[in-house]
Amino acid sequence: MTESITVTGMILSAQPIGEYDRRVVLLTKEKGKLAAFAKGVRRPTAALLGCSQPFVFGKFTLYEGRSSYTLQNAEVENYFAELRNDLTTVYYGVYFCEFAEAVTREGLPAKEELKVLYRSLGALLKPSIGVELVRAVFELKMLSIEGVSPQVFECIKCRKKEDLVWFAAKGGGCICKTCAQALWTEPVPEDGGGVPGRTDELLPAAASTLYTMQYILSTPIESLYTFTVTEDVLRQLKKILKQFLAVHIERKFHSLELLEEL
Repeated sequence: MTESITVTGMILSAQPIGEYDRRVVLLTKEKGKLAAFAKGVRRPTAALLGCSQPFVFGKFTLYEGRSSYTLQNAEVENYFAELRNDLTTVYYGVYFCEFAEAVTREGLPAKEELKVLYRSLGALLKPSIGVELVRAVFELKMLSIEGVSPQVFECIKCRKKEDLVWFAAKGGGCICKTCAQALWTEPVPEDGGGVPGRTDELLPAAASTLYTMQYILSTPIESLYTFTVTEDVLRQLKKILKQFLAVHIERKFHSLELLEEL
C-alpha cells in the first residue's frame, strides 16, 4: 500500500490545471525536484490556497501515486511575502526559482541547492548588497553545486595560476596572458569546441573580478551576502556570467525578459 511522504522544500512554480487544480514543482531536500498536483486549491475556500504558490517554503506531505504526487498538506515556514512588494525583487525571485528548476534533477537530494535558493531569496531583501550581486552569487553557487561552474583558479590551457587576465566562455574558464597570446598562432578548431581557439571570444577578467568569483565559489553560502564590490567588478562579473550561461545553460528565462523591460 502506498503511503504519504513528507519532504522539506520550496515551491518553484505553479500552473493552473483544469478549473480548480494546480500543478506545482517543488525543490526538496530529500528527493530533489518533483512535480505534484494540488487538487481544488484554486477554490476561494481551499485550505491550501496560499500554500501552493512560488516562494512557499516548508514541509509538504505528498501522496505518491503510480505516476504522480498529490499535495495533501503543507506546514509553511516562510512565504517570502516581502518579495512581492516590489516588481524588481519579485522578478528576481521568480528567476531564481526558474534557474533552480532548470539546473536541478529529479530523484537526487537537493539539500545544498535548496539552501542556496532559500538564502538567496532572503538576500534580495537586503538593499545594501544589491540585487545584481545577489544574482551573481546565486548563479555561481548553483552552477558549482551542479558541477558546471567556470574554472577561475587556474588557466584552462596550461594550469598556471598566475597572470589570469582573460575568460573564455566556450572553454569554460580563465586563460593566462601567455596562452592568450599563443591562441592567435594556433589553428582554428573546425567545430569551435574543446580547448578554446580563435573562435572563442575572450573577455577581460581583472584580478579583482576573478578574486570575487574565487571567493564566491570557495565560501559556504551561510557566509556570503555580507560583502559588496565596485561597479567595475560587478559590470565585468555580469558580462562573464552572461556569456558563460549562454554557452553552458541553453535556456531562455521569461523572468529575465521581464526584468529587462523594467
